[in-house]
Amino acid sequence: MIQIEGLQIYYKTLHGDAKALDDVTFTINDKEILGIAGESGCGKSTLGNSLILLKPPMKYVSGDVKVNGEKLPIDNNNEMRKYRYKKISLIPQYAMDALNPTRKIKGIIKDLVEEHRIKYEEIEKRLHERLNMVKLSKDVLNMYPFELSGGMKQRLVLVISTLLNPDLLIADEVTSALDVSSQKAVSLMFKEFRDREIVNSIIFITHDIAVLYQIADRIVIMYAGKVAEIGLTEEIIANPLHPYTKALIKSLPNAGVRHTKERLEGIPGHPPDLLDPPAGCRFKDRCPIADESCLKEPPLQEINKGRFVACWKVKDL
Repeated sequence: MIQIEGLQIYYKTLHGDAKALDDVTFTINDKEILGIAGESGCGKSTLGNSLILLKPPMKYVSGDVKVNGEKLPIDNNNEMRKYRYKKISLIPQYAMDALNPTRKIKGIIKDLVEEHRIKYEEIEKRLHERLNMVKLSKDVLNMYPFELSGGMKQRLVLVISTLLNPDLLIADEVTSALDVSSQKAVSLMFKEFRDREIVNSIIFITHDIAVLYQIADRIVIMYAGKVAEIGLTEEIIANPLHPYTKALIKSLPNAGVRHTKERLEGIPGHPPDLLDPPAGCRFKDRCPIADESCLKEPPLQEINKGRFVACWKVKDL
């Protein structure tokens, strides 16, 4: 349904270009929730934001993004206006601060729909239904954002972002500020929006693989601007293949296991400087099994149906 091919997005800095996304390729299937995970700085949020709006110092370098075969002009912010919220929509990181504090909620929504030449009255019934879905009263429409709690604003942003039934919804770290019970409730809400065909497919970006285990059909693991591994959620969790994915999984606590019996293991070292990334595999300086072959950059190869890994040391299953 959605194809991302060879996407390169850099950040202009005084010291050169930081290669935040460097030749990223994957697909999102019809009616799929695709999780994207990795350490801070791996390119997750850059990916989500670049598909919606390129803000300086971000710059498009190369690559294609297609939705149902139609190429999106992600390198042209003005042309992208007609696609935002209809073809592709975003719930940004820090969504609770995404609403204009000087306007009432109704005014914010009215501006959005009129941007797409839709009258507010045409969308009002759907809006009330969506508010009811997320357990918000229609009274919030006459309130300012500062009058709402954080949880209310989070649910409201979900409603606004999906009001025009986009083909693809990108959710960027929407559970990071929530407690465990709230995380589960939000995850189930996203599934309901997908199952009721309010949105077709979802990219769910997070550093928390445990959240993806509850919601995602497949997972993309990213490291230093590159895709390290792609597979079904169960496969990634139960049988990680890339050394970086293995290290991420080992850093997760297991339910019912006391710390005196099993200690969590961190990943030694630090991610590379993306202003001057090392040649070859970007994980090699932190990898316990790296050798001379890793001085050459490994391609992202399909080693089994739907299972992709970028590592010279992973053999055929």
